[in-house]
Formats: sequence, structure tokens, C-alpha cells
Amino acid sequence: MSWISKTFSSSIGRKIIMSITGLFLCSFLVVHLIGNLQLFKDDGGQAFNVYSHFMGTNPLIRTVEWVLVLGFGFHIYESIVLTQRNKAARGGSYVSNHAEQNSPWQSRNMGLLGTIILIFLLVHLYNFFYRARFGELDPDINNNADLYTLVASSFKQLWYVVLYVVAQVALGYHLVHGFRSAFQTLGLNHRKYTPAIKFVGYAFSVLVAAGFAAMPLYFYFFK
Repeated sequence: MSWISKTFSSSIGRKIIMSITGLFLCSFLVVHLIGNLQLFKDDGGQAFNVYSHFMGTNPLIRTVEWVLVLGFGFHIYESIVLTQRNKAARGGSYVSNHAEQNSPWQSRNMGLLGTIILIFLLVHLYNFFYRARFGELDPDINNNADLYTLVASSFKQLWYVVLYVVAQVALGYHLVHGFRSAFQTLGLNHRKYTPAIKFVGYAFSVLVAAGFAAMPLYFYFFK
């Protein structure tokens, strides 16, 4: 088994873990975004509360949550290790003062983007996930926990709206680089298909980031 540990502790092994967990988290973002689109229904939050109740009580979903936690954990840990290794390999410099000529901005700043996303994630998990699971929310007319009211009140706070939108911008840039890099790391790189992967990556990044950012803006300005 030593060859397995050596493989996945190497730089390429860690990049493979980053790629797999990153693509898995992309699938989570799609599911999460589709579910949260219920917030735009003009029904007083009933559809969103039904969705939230299902996500919080379904045994399969609750099991997948632990897989999701592990996915986030591995992705964050491997990103920190790789960032430190890259800094050590460069000796603290990046190709003689002209980094912008050697790689895109988001590629050079994945650490910064990831930090912004992590800060947002911690605040977001406490504000919604923790309070929904372990707090005491009033029931709605269908006797489901009224998470919609909590969302609506949170999105009336300017600081939270700003944090949410900034985090989605960071997420968009993070995805632009990460989506394409994941396919390259996994060897799915071909001159015939790479342009399509790059286009899909850009479209996916913009749609996901814009979709999530639209939610706090909608509540702050229109509700």
C-alpha cells in the first residue's frame, strides 16, 4: 500500500485529488443552485421550505452531506499543501516580476480566491445550515421550518449581501481556472475538445456565480 500513499502524497497525486473533489463540488453547486431557485417563487417561501425540509430529513441526502464535508475537507487541505509547495519551489518569486505574462490572474491568485470563499462558507454555514439544523425556526403554514424567513431577513443586511456577492465573484474566477485545470490534470486534454471544455467552463462559472449572486440582490432590492 506504500505506493498508493506515495502516489497521492506527490504533487501530481494531490492535483488528482484536487481535480476529483473539485468536479464533485461542481456537481453539488449545480444541485444547490437549482434547489435555491425556489427562493424566486412568489409563494411566500412555501416551495423553498418544502425543499429545505426534504434536504434536511431525507436519509440519503443526510448521508451524502458527510461525503460533501469530506470533499470540501480534502479539497481545502490539498489546495493549502500545493500552494505551499509551489511557493517553496519558486523560492518566493514568480518568474521575474512579469507574472501577468506567464499565467492568468485567477491562476496566480487561487489562494486568495479560496480564502474569500472559505470565509464566506463558514459564515454561510453558521447563518443557514447550523441555525436550520440546530436552531429553532418557527414553522410555516405547512408546518415546515420557515427557513425562507431567515433567508429573507439575512439578505436585508447590507454587509451580508456584499460578502455574498463578493464571494460569488471569487467563486466564478475560482471555477474558471479550476474547471479547465481539473480536466487537464485528469488527462482529458485534446486540441479537438479542449476549446469546448474551456467554453463550458467559462459558461458554467458565470452561470453558477451569477445565479447565486442574484439571490441576495433580489431580496435586498426587490423584496
